[in-house]
Amino acid sequence: MTSDANSRVEIRLFAGARSAIGQSQLQLEVPSGSTVGELRQRLARDYPDLEDVITHSLFALDDTYVADETVLPDLAAVAWIPPVSGG
Repeated sequence: MTSDANSRVEIRLFAGARSAIGQSQLQLEVPSGSTVGELRQRLARDYPDLEDVITHSLFALDDTYVADETVLPDLAAVAWIPPVSGG
């Protein structure tokens, strides 16, 4: 049973993040009231080899790009969109 002190977050992975982690999505529990910036820090701790990618990634909540100060609601659907290169 999930405590009221935690929120569940589904993170959809794209491009290099998906390839590096080997999954299309992650399910995490974060403290209630956590922000996108705190989620970014958590991902950097959990996946230290991707820290530089995480730093330069965009995050979207329910298909809208969001700032690091955005609070994550319970059952948030977050898209982690790493930088892309090409020419």
